[in-house]
Amino acid sequence: QVQLVELGGGLVQAGGSLRLSCTASGSISSFYAMGWYRQAPGKQRELVAGVTSGGSTNYADSVKGRFTISRDNAKMTVDLQMNSLKPEDTAVYYCAASWGEDVYWGQGTQVTVSS
Repeated sequence: QVQLVELGGGLVQAGGSLRLSCTASGSISSFYAMGWYRQAPGKQRELVAGVTSGGSTNYADSVKGRFTISRDNAKMTVDLQMNSLKPEDTAVYYCAASWGEDVYWGQGTQVTVSS
């Protein structure tokens, strides 16, 4: 069993910043890839940013240059620094960890960006 707990969502004005944090525990190791996904009302869940065990990162085009993902393998945490937030970033953000076919999800945290 793997548990993922997200913290840091909330309400922010457009142009503001938020930092999301996810802590993993249980049967998980630093070999797992980790990432952040989001799902807006009426839309499919989409990848926002991912980071491999080796530290390679990838981002959705819509957040490049504004969001930064980072991980701490010793603490088993993955953070998402979100700057220059836009109303279209409003969504429930989910932390995910994967290894092979195994994928684990956090419970999600709401991010709301007001215009």
